[in-house]
Amino acid sequence: MLAMGGGHLGTSVLSDVEAVHLIHRGIDQGVTFLDNSWDYNDGRSEERMGAAIGHGGYRRRVFLATKFDGRDRQTATKQLDESLRRLQTDHVDLWQFHENIRPDDADRAFAPRGAIEAMIAAKEAGKVRFLGFTGHKHPDYHVHMFEVAAQNGFVFDTVQMPLNIMDPHFRSFERGVIPLAQQTDTGIIAMKTFGDRAILDTRIATPLQMLHYSMSLPVASVVNGVNSIYTLDEAVTAAVSFRPLSEAQIAALLARSAAQSAAGALERYKISDDFDATVQHPEWMGS
Repeated sequence: MLAMGGGHLGTSVLSDVEAVHLIHRGIDQGVTFLDNSWDYNDGRSEERMGAAIGHGGYRRRVFLATKFDGRDRQTATKQLDESLRRLQTDHVDLWQFHENIRPDDADRAFAPRGAIEAMIAAKEAGKVRFLGFTGHKHPDYHVHMFEVAAQNGFVFDTVQMPLNIMDPHFRSFERGVIPLAQQTDTGIIAMKTFGDRAILDTRIATPLQMLHYSMSLPVASVVNGVNSIYTLDEAVTAAVSFRPLSEAQIAALLARSAAQSAAGALERYKISDDFDATVQHPEWMGS
């Protein structure tokens, strides 16, 4: 139900020791899904997570996921090997194509010598168990990824996307992508419940209500960024206390959030390049 995100765990707000402590605390409280990416904080997020699960039997207790940026087979494979080294493991449970944020990302991934070849090869080699893709820009790009995958006889195990109380009002992943993922039995992973704080800062709903909204959707898990004991325990409390919201409760939340939707003003990852790591570092995508 709840995944601990690696992005916040690698920031300078935390020391290495503090980050490891948070990861251990989360697992000890029942968090079994850890999410990360090759590009988070120049690799520090994966290194800290690896330090946390590399001993004490913690690796066996978690479903470990990470992402990659390479659009070609060679670059994606190199990034996977770097991730495995940092994470101190011989395999990840889920490996995802990161930042599907361009109209042609799907076409590049499925082109000859593209990233999909690396994903299939890694699975056959036992380096990964499941394969997915992520993105936060436009639901049409996710739809296109599903379409191109189908044309190539490929089915993704997971899809990760922003799902929160603002999303239904603008470029909605909830409305445009969830039904498609359900058709292919693709596991749905929610992220950006708080809109990287922008939605949280409006105080139009409590953090608990926002998390419960995302958890009430047909998702496999909700990724939550953690940078303190408080934010971790708050997320765990949301999971422990969760009961699916009623239609009336959902309608009330969406009525409140509609007034501030303003064409994505609180979801800047949809309308700007500020959150696009591969735009800021195109070299990470390879050739």
